[in-house]
Amino acid sequence: MQGTARERPPEPETGAGRATGADGLRQEVEVSFTRCVDEIAAGELDIPLPGSGRTTERFLALAQVAEQDLSLVRLVEGHVDAVAILAELDGPAAAPGERWGVWAAEAPGEGLTASLGDGGWVINGRKRYCSGAHSCTHALVTARAGDGRRLFAVATGLGSGAAGCRPVEGSWQALGMAASDSADVVFTDVPAIPVGGVEGYVERPGFQHGGIGVAACWYGGARAVARTLVSTAARRGADPLTDAHLGAVDMRLHAAGAVLAQAAAEIDKDPADTEGAGRMRSLRVRGFVESVCADVLTHVGRATGAEPLCHNPAHTRRVTDLAVYIRQHHGERNLAELGRLAAELGEEQ
Repeated sequence: MQGTARERPPEPETGAGRATGADGLRQEVEVSFTRCVDEIAAGELDIPLPGSGRTTERFLALAQVAEQDLSLVRLVEGHVDAVAILAELDGPAAAPGERWGVWAAEAPGEGLTASLGDGGWVINGRKRYCSGAHSCTHALVTARAGDGRRLFAVATGLGSGAAGCRPVEGSWQALGMAASDSADVVFTDVPAIPVGGVEGYVERPGFQHGGIGVAACWYGGARAVARTLVSTAARRGADPLTDAHLGAVDMRLHAAGAVLAQAAAEIDKDPADTEGAGRMRSLRVRGFVESVCADVLTHVGRATGAEPLCHNPAHTRRVTDLAVYIRQHHGERNLAELGRLAAELGEEQ
């Protein structure tokens, strides 16, 4: 994966500066999401499975969609992650025309419960952070069952008028990632198909591979933010301070691309994680890419000032989207876990 921000011209941007208001942006991204899923089904947009020998191509494809629009890639990444999970855990295959999400956040609150009756499994409760709450036709959701936390496949019924999943209007008030439509969803006796066993969702090797795929999305978002600095540097000419900021950004993006490429190669070499390196790899890569994104936001902001934030809606949206998206990294909690693993590894050597 290449890291510099200078390599190709900007791609068309979904929603950036055209649609007005949160609803307009959400609807525009929903249209783009539908188009991307259709292209994936038709083989026109190639996003290979992780561990298939083409993981570098997967990460690069996600990064390229992220450069176009971070809210869009949040939905596309959820769909292709669901496809990968279903394949890994022998779940039902996604059919053409279906748009899948992975609604697995375990936020404070009541959450979802699953119960097994004469007619099969049903799910009830309220799930937070359901990206694509109005546009996903199907979802993989985590819910508490009598024997522990399980993963289930559900048809949302959204848009069909059927009872079941109901997005809670007004529950997603974000400015950053506003168009990802990550609202709460209420489940009422929704039929569900179990996918994998108890805790199978988090214990499978692909859980760590998927986390790095999200980091590839962050990386693409940082490249998009950096484009404003590239344009500013070109316009200002030989300005040492601007060039210094761009040099720092270029160096970090190049390093992040190299780290993602190495991670992809390692995943393809050991897709089942027989060596047990997956968790440490994921923590390292996600932590590093998050820090690169934070540095890019700082350097671009210091170099360009308030001007693009006040007068360039596309740039403002990229900045706010990226700032929210990288908070999927759990900061010092993840770093502490990485440090503990590093200490244990050191003791064993």
